[in-house]
Amino acid sequence: MGNSRIEKVRQNLVDAGCNTKTITDFFALGETESLDQQLTLLRRHRRTLLEMLHKQQREIDCLDYLIVELKEKSAEK
Repeated sequence: MGNSRIEKVRQNLVDAGCNTKTITDFFALGETESLDQQLTLLRRHRRTLLEMLHKQQREIDCLDYLIVELKEKSAEK
């Protein structure tokens, strides 16, 4: 990989929320041509992000429920 390409990939990993260890591991696996392991690493990070997203969605749902409840209580007065 050329330096420009490496920096683009590195920036993409940073933008995807990868920490320094994940980025280092990704490039180390690339040096050993372990494409399958690189894909596994990226899929693991994706799964983590998705779990975080679902957790935050549940939190938003809880807040939405409370907002609706308070609005209904306020309308009863």
